[in-house]
Amino acid sequence: MSQTVLFIAFNLGVLAVLAIDLGIFHKKAHAVTVKEAAIWSSVWITLSLGFAGVVWWQMGTQPALEFVTGYLIEYSLSIDNIFVIVLIFSYFRIPEKYQHRVLFWGIIGALVMRGSMIAAGAFLIDRFHWIIYVFGAFLVFTGIRMAMQDESDIEPEANPILRLVRKMLPVTHDYRGQYFFVRESPARGQPATLMATPLFVVLVLVETTDLIFAVDSIPAIFAITRDPFLVYTSNVCAILGLRSLYFLLAGVIHRFHYLKLGLAVVLTFVGVKMLLGGVYEIPTLVSLLIIAVVLAAAALASVAFPKKPE
Repeated sequence: MSQTVLFIAFNLGVLAVLAIDLGIFHKKAHAVTVKEAAIWSSVWITLSLGFAGVVWWQMGTQPALEFVTGYLIEYSLSIDNIFVIVLIFSYFRIPEKYQHRVLFWGIIGALVMRGSMIAAGAFLIDRFHWIIYVFGAFLVFTGIRMAMQDESDIEPEANPILRLVRKMLPVTHDYRGQYFFVRESPARGQPATLMATPLFVVLVLVETTDLIFAVDSIPAIFAITRDPFLVYTSNVCAILGLRSLYFLLAGVIHRFHYLKLGLAVVLTFVGVKMLLGGVYEIPTLVSLLIIAVVLAAAALASVAFPKKPE
C-alpha cells in the first residue's frame, strides 16, 4: 500500500469516527462523566496504537517507532493545553453539558490549522535544513519558559483575538443553549441581526490556545521524524484524544503539579536532540524511553509529594 493510499484511508477513517462521535454518541448535549471519558480515552489510545501497527506492517519498525514517539510527545504536550482549557472554561463558567461541543469544533479547527503548519514546516526543512537548529533553540527556550510559567499568569480577557471578535461581532449577554450564533435583536426596537454567543467566544479562545501550543509541539515532532505523513498522523491521533483526556483529567489536573516541569524537560530534551542532530543522532527508541520515564517520574512525584493547599 502506497503512502498516498494510506494517507487517504487514514483521513477517511478519522472523518468516519468523528461523524459517529458527534452524530450518535454526542448528538444530544450532556455532561461527560469520568467513566465515559475513560472509555473514550481507551478507544482513542487503542485506535492510535492500532494505526501504529498498520504503520509497522506497511512501512517497517523504524517508522512505527517514530510514530509512537511522536504520538507520545504530542499527547503529553496536550496535557499542558488542558491546564489552560480548564482555566478558560472556569473563567467563562461554561456549563458542563456544552463543553464537549466547544472541544469538538475546536479540534476540527485544530486539525486544519495543524495540517497547514505541518506542511509549512516540512517545506521549510526541505528547503532550508539549517532551520532545524532554529527549531531546536526555540524548543529549549520554550522548555525553560514553561518550567517558570504559572497558569495564574494567564488572563483570558487579555487575549487580543477575543477583543477583536467582540469588536467585529455583537455578542449576546448569556448563553443560548449549545448554539454559537443566533439571530435576534441586540436591543428593543432594533431589527434582528446575527449575534455570536459567549460559547463562540470561548471556541475562538480554545482555537487560539491550540494554535499557540502547536507552535511549540509541531517543531518537537520534527525532531523525531522528518516524514510529513508520520508528523501529521501522530499529531491528529493525539488531538483526537484531547477531548476525552480533558474530561478525564479536568477535575484532578492540578494535583499533578509536577507534570508541567516534566513537559518542560521533554521539550528541552527534544530541542537538544535537534541541536545535536548534525553531531550525534539520538536513537528513536532511546528518545521514546527517556520521554516515557520523565513523564512517569513527574506523575509519580506529584502523587508522592502533593502540593500543599494555599
